[in-house]
Amino acid sequence: MELIEDIDPAVVRSNLEAVRAEAGDSVRVLLATKYVADAGFPALAEAGVDLVGENRLQDLERKQDAHGELFEWHFIGALQSRKVRDIVPRVSLIHSVCTDSVLAKLEASAPGAARVLVQVNVAGEESKAGVAPEALSEFIARCPVEVAGLMTMPPFTTDPERSRPHFARLAELAAEHSLGELSMGTSQDWRVAVAEGATIVRLGNALLQRSNAS
Repeated sequence: MELIEDIDPAVVRSNLEAVRAEAGDSVRVLLATKYVADAGFPALAEAGVDLVGENRLQDLERKQDAHGELFEWHFIGALQSRKVRDIVPRVSLIHSVCTDSVLAKLEASAPGAARVLVQVNVAGEESKAGVAPEALSEFIARCPVEVAGLMTMPPFTTDPERSRPHFARLAELAAEHSLGELSMGTSQDWRVAVAEGATIVRLGNALLQRSNAS
């Protein structure tokens, strides 16, 4: 997918306001900016975007160095242990902690300095990263920094309703562990995620495209 350079603030604002109105005040709308060109970030701020998520350290560094004061920044991509030390001071929340090697780096480089979400492989997909639900309690206990909540990415589907049981299960796990944050739901299934208790939805096209917030 090509980088998006020409961003219309009016379109993004309209979509963002529609999502916020439907999702409610308890849900934060994160714009996933993997495919947003550096030059497009001022337009996002003009549109009212206040929370962005980056997938790669090198993109995070470059974009944040240029536009850091405009947004709150989260890291939402696959987390490599060797990059933990550089990511932690740049973001307020990491969405994708799920390996013991990352826990070791957090303990070594950022005790008390990071908030994280544990990525849970609710569906048990072999090809997807994440802690198994049955291993979640022990994983949380080993985490050396604050676990604010959980994150999941259900199996790809064009039918949002097929994601509902996975979102519901993540909400159950969060309740069992007294965790408040639930990062789940993307452009195609955010409404279902919100209905099941999402507190953060990670949107891309739903905000950037001219049509509407669906």
